Order: sequence, then C-alpha cells, then structure tokens
Amino acid sequence: MTHRCKKSSGLWKIVVWDEPFFQGKKHEFTTDCYSTPEHGFSTVRSCRIESGAWAGFEHCGFQGQQFVLERGEYPCWEAWSGSNAYHVERMCSFRPIACADHGRSRLMLFEQENFQGKRAEMSDDCPSLPALGWGSSTVGSFLVRSGAWVCSQYPGYRGFQYLLESDSPAGEYKHVREWGSHAQTGQVQSIRRVQQ
Repeated sequence: MTHRCKKSSGLWKIVVWDEPFFQGKKHEFTTDCYSTPEHGFSTVRSCRIESGAWAGFEHCGFQGQQFVLERGEYPCWEAWSGSNAYHVERMCSFRPIACADHGRSRLMLFEQENFQGKRAEMSDDCPSLPALGWGSSTVGSFLVRSGAWVCSQYPGYRGFQYLLESDSPAGEYKHVREWGSHAQTGQVQSIRRVQQ
C-alpha cells in the first residue's frame, strides 16, 4: 500500500530573489508558484528554503529540468544546478514536496517498465546502485511506497534529477515518461530520500 500525503501535512516557506546573492526584488511563498513571471520575476536567480522541501522547475507550469531544494541557501543557479550534468540557469516555477519523510521512506525499483523484471526495495540512501549490486545502469519503473525520493542519472547524486513522490498517482511510475517532462533516459545510478 502506498502512503498518501496531504498538502496540509507540513509548513513550507521559500524566499526568492530576481538577482544572484539575495539581491533585487524579493518575494516569499508558502505554496505553489506555477509561474514566476506572474509574480513579476522573469526567473529566480537566488533563493532560501526556510522550511519544508521544494521542487523547482526550469520552466513555468512545473516543466523541464527538476531541482530538489532542501532547507538552506542557494545564492546562485549553480547552487541548485551544480550537481546536474546539464546546467540550467533558470527556475520559473516551484512547489512544496508534501511527502518528504526522511525517516519512513520506502521505494521499490524494477528493471523493466510496468513493474517487471528484477526488483529491489530501498529505505535508505544509495550513492551508487552499481556498488549495491544493481546490474544495469537503467531502471524501468518505480513504486514509491512512502516519502519522496530523488533519483540521479549518475553515481554520487549527479546528473539529471527525477523527483518521485508517494502522492503522485498511487506512487506509480510505470515508465520513464512519467518521471518528469525532461526525462529522456532510464539511466539512474544513485537514489536518496528527500530531507524535510
């Protein structure tokens, strides 16, 4: 059974600026921002997460490259994009991650699409799936039982990030296309729990 989360299960606060290093126009959010231009920002250039975990997106409407933003400061785009293989200098939408529950997260991964083939269950961070014995550099599908997870393209949490949440429709990610609008490959070599 997949654990369902509610938006009211926690408090979130993000402060954003339209210039690097916390300069320029400033705005605080405690809920989704579908489009930063609607709030007078062409893009976010720096931000501070004061509470909760957030998902940032390259484009408006929660589209494009994903960035997981946990409590702390992000003075410039390299701070949230620096671990990615492909640097993205913009963040135009963001939302809270309601299911982040570091202590109770559970995830099943499958070698093939539609929950077929070899499988493994995880409840802890894994900086290298190959070192854990996962024989392939790809994953075909995921079932998020509880919590929220960040899957990364390369070992050491590098490369493209894919956010998987238990409150996504039944926590089921049957194929790569469901991991995000930017997902092009099933290559996943490290996985970690989202910190709340």
